[in-house]
Amino acid sequence: MLPDIKKLIEQMSKDRGIEQTIVIDAIKTAIVSAARKKLGAGVDVEVNYDEEFGELEVFQFKTVVEKVDDSSLQISLEEARQSLDPEACLDDSLGVKLDAAEFGRIAVQTAKQIIIQKVKGAERDVVFEEFKNQKMSLVNGFVVRRETEGIVLNLGKTEALLPNNEQIPQESFKRGERVKALIIEVRKSARGPQIIVSRSSNKFLSALFELEVPEIADGTISIVGVARDAGRRAKVAVTSKSKEVDPVGACVGMRGARIQNIVQELRGERVDIIPYSEDRAQYICNALAPAKAQKVIIDEENREMDVIVPADQLSLAIGKSGQNVRLAAKLTGWKVDVMSEKENAALEEAGKEQSHLV
Repeated sequence: MLPDIKKLIEQMSKDRGIEQTIVIDAIKTAIVSAARKKLGAGVDVEVNYDEEFGELEVFQFKTVVEKVDDSSLQISLEEARQSLDPEACLDDSLGVKLDAAEFGRIAVQTAKQIIIQKVKGAERDVVFEEFKNQKMSLVNGFVVRRETEGIVLNLGKTEALLPNNEQIPQESFKRGERVKALIIEVRKSARGPQIIVSRSSNKFLSALFELEVPEIADGTISIVGVARDAGRRAKVAVTSKSKEVDPVGACVGMRGARIQNIVQELRGERVDIIPYSEDRAQYICNALAPAKAQKVIIDEENREMDVIVPADQLSLAIGKSGQNVRLAAKLTGWKVDVMSEKENAALEEAGKEQSHLV
C-alpha cells in the first residue's frame, strides 16, 4: 500500500515543512482507520514503524478464549497455540500480523484522505505558530480580493485580513498590489490561522520608523509616544540615549529621505516628529509645533494645561478642525486648552472681578 515508506515520509516532511513524527503519526492513524473499515470498527489494531529500516508492521490483537463469539476480537486457545504461540493461555492478547494490501482500494483511499487531513492540520499549526511569533511585526502581502469585512492579502504561506476599520481612510488598493501592514492578531480557526493586520494603528507607524531608522532598531533612539489621525496627520515623540545623536534629525534622515519613505508608505499622511522632554511644559510646547507657545499654566490635580500663544499663532496651534491641539493632547496625555494672550488676559481680568465680588 505504501511502498518506499521511508522516502515518502521524508519527502512529505520536507515538502510540507513539518516534523517527520507528525507524518508518521498521520500514516499510523490512516492505516488503523483503513484496517477498521475493512475488518470492523471494533477491531484492536496497532501500527508500528521501524525508522531504521523504514518498515511498517500492522497487527490485529485478539484475546485468547475457550469459545469464540467474535472472530475479529477473539481467537480460540487451540488456534492460538497452533498458529501463534504454543504457550498461549486464556485471556492472553496476541497480535496477528496483517498485510496492509488486503484492506482494499476503498480502505486505501480512506487512508490517503486521513493522511492529507492530518498533514494539512499539522501545516496549519506550523503556520499559526510562525505568525503568532510575528505578532506586532511588519509583513508584506499582495491584494487577493475584497470582502465585506475588508481586504484579503496573500502572505505566501497563508492569507491575512486587513479589516475596513484598520485601513487608512480613503486608501484604495488594486488586485495584485503590494501592501505593507502590521500583524495585530493571530487567531486559530477550523480553516487555519486567521491573521489580522492593520495600517491605521499607532503601532504600524512606530514599526515603519523602526524599519527606516536604524537608531530606533538598535535602541539608541526610543519612540515615547504616537498620536495619529490616520491618513491625515500624526505626531511622534522621540528621545535619544546618546547626547551625540539628535533624535529628530535621525528620524528625518539626510535630506528628509527617511521621513519621506514613511510618508510615501502612508500615502501622504503628514508626520510631525517631536522631541520628548521630561519638562511637561516644554513637552506640550514641542507637541504643539509648528506653533510657538509663550506661556503654559499647569493644573496638576486635573492634568490640564492652558497654553498661551501669540494671536497670529492661535489658528496654527489649534489646527484645522482642532486637529493639532487634539493630537498634542493625545501625545502628552493631558487636557490642553489653547488661547491667545488677549483671551487669557480677559479670563484673568474676569477672575479678578469675580474675586472682588466675593
